[in-house]
Amino acid sequence: MRNHGGPGGGANQTLSESEIVEAALRVVRADGVEKLSMRRLSRELGVSPMAPYYYVADKSELLDLVATAALTGVRKPPPDAGPWQHRLRDLIDQIDEKLRKHPGLGDVLIEQMLGKQLDLIAAVMEILFDAGFDERNVLASYATIHTYLFGRARVNPRDRSALSEAPLPEAVGRTVRYISDLRGRYSYDFGMEVLITGLEAQLVRQRDGHVG
Repeated sequence: MRNHGGPGGGANQTLSESEIVEAALRVVRADGVEKLSMRRLSRELGVSPMAPYYYVADKSELLDLVATAALTGVRKPPPDAGPWQHRLRDLIDQIDEKLRKHPGLGDVLIEQMLGKQLDLIAAVMEILFDAGFDERNVLASYATIHTYLFGRARVNPRDRSALSEAPLPEAVGRTVRYISDLRGRYSYDFGMEVLITGLEAQLVRQRDGHVG
């Protein structure tokens, strides 16, 4: 890595936004979003602790830039790519792949339902409109997808030791051996199948004139 000046170089250390974002992404991929700080970023860049502040106002702005960069490359499936269910699953799978590569990114995005990443939000909503959902149900559907996609990592015990040492209720105890599934593909696929099947059922209800 290039060294942008010596210790204490301050404002004469020249950085570009892309260099800052790439360094931040390296930290996130290696250690997760929770380890990303302006000081940790400066170490990754090999610059003085104050240098990044000449380009990024604070950690909040840095996280916005990181989220945008991390999701770069997600493409909206074209209308002729298949039924809406397949296109929606393809799009969400692409986003999930980015989340898996950048631990903790979902925690950033769960707070930003309609504030950031508007191109991706529009891509999901356009598929839902194509499916036949009305405006109210498109928003409700997107909120459900958003919560599952970006929030599911929060319901993620690491292992059996994360549970109480006290005897577990019988129903809970029967499931514990599968707890590692919560981090894996099985749980993700299960949730996506439930979500899309539920959306199909809600679309039928809408067409039949059911409200709420």
